[in-house]
Amino acid sequence: MVYKRGRTWWYKFIWNGEPIRESTKQSNKRVAEQIESARKTQFAKGEVGIRDKKPVPTLREFAETDFLPFVRSTFGAKQKTLSYYANGTARLLEYRELADAELDEITGEQIAGFAQLRRDAGLKVASINRELQALRRMFALATEWRKVEKALPRVKMIPGEAHRERILSAEEEQQYLEAATALGEAIVLSYSRALDGIRAVLRDEVPLKPRDPLMLRDVGTLLLDCGLRPEECFRLKWDQVRDGVIEIHDGKTENARRRIPLSQRASGVLAMRRTETSLDGWVFPAPTISGHIEPSSLKKQHDKACQLAKVAAFPLYTFRHTCLTRWAPHMDPWTLAYLAGHRDMSITKRYVHPQEHATRAAMEKAREVQTGHKSGHKPDTTTHDKTAEGSVIN
Repeated sequence: MVYKRGRTWWYKFIWNGEPIRESTKQSNKRVAEQIESARKTQFAKGEVGIRDKKPVPTLREFAETDFLPFVRSTFGAKQKTLSYYANGTARLLEYRELADAELDEITGEQIAGFAQLRRDAGLKVASINRELQALRRMFALATEWRKVEKALPRVKMIPGEAHRERILSAEEEQQYLEAATALGEAIVLSYSRALDGIRAVLRDEVPLKPRDPLMLRDVGTLLLDCGLRPEECFRLKWDQVRDGVIEIHDGKTENARRRIPLSQRASGVLAMRRTETSLDGWVFPAPTISGHIEPSSLKKQHDKACQLAKVAAFPLYTFRHTCLTRWAPHMDPWTLAYLAGHRDMSITKRYVHPQEHATRAAMEKAREVQTGHKSGHKPDTTTHDKTAEGSVIN
């Protein structure tokens, strides 16, 4: 059919399922109809072909054929990242409305349906967002690799995600490390008693010697004083500890590569461990597939330490937040970002949680500058972390 737009006639028809809409550049309807007819004849004779629409894979096909192989080849040396994408993809493919839909047919409504299903299953917002980030990465790669021709829907994160805000006070740190030490000493004492027990003496049943009773205390100390990521501490090797620094060779990002000077307390912990482990292997060896400790190696003992110390339960990552928060007032932001192993300052800001005593002191100092005289009041520093000095770089 032909139709008029302004003073010019256009024609419109469907050919092989493809809409054809072009201007005849004519103001005469009869001539426009002749041009339309001639155009249809050209298509019929094959003189002008229409590019066949490239088949678009479903989300499942793209994930299994393209995305997961890419993830395995790119992140083969980073098991945590590999697991992150593999788990996120698996959850997405369980939702058939997404998995069986062609990429360019997926709508924001379907994505919202997946998110709601996961919320109904009791997942936290942070967990759902991690799965949505896997979908976002898949969409980005599908567009980059030209698997689709039209823009894919934007994958929006769910608001309300809880961030780690807690840091340990000096008192909580002391109580926790004392509890971790007490648990380790209790294990050693139990072993000593077993050596003199009936089973060992009369039945000749030799008890198993505890592998590393003070492991939790040592890990906690390194995390508190060096700001390491827990996984960086777990896979630490002795050849990374030299000349009073810890050298991180690789990690979560390229910026993870850095040198962290040791505090006196951390140096003491490592000096003691040197006499108990092989100096050509892991600092924290364990009977695991990897050969070093894993999060599961510490979970039960960590929970017991929190209970014994009467400290509210917290993840090991809280040690890193605590360390970086304590360092922040003593160094410029760029040095802090380097020591944290972050790629930009926006990430570092998430790890620095101003404390009340520091905020009060800063406000008092600002008021003195504004008014030109001292207020006569000293900021309350009774809650200041006395152990912070042990965490500041020497």
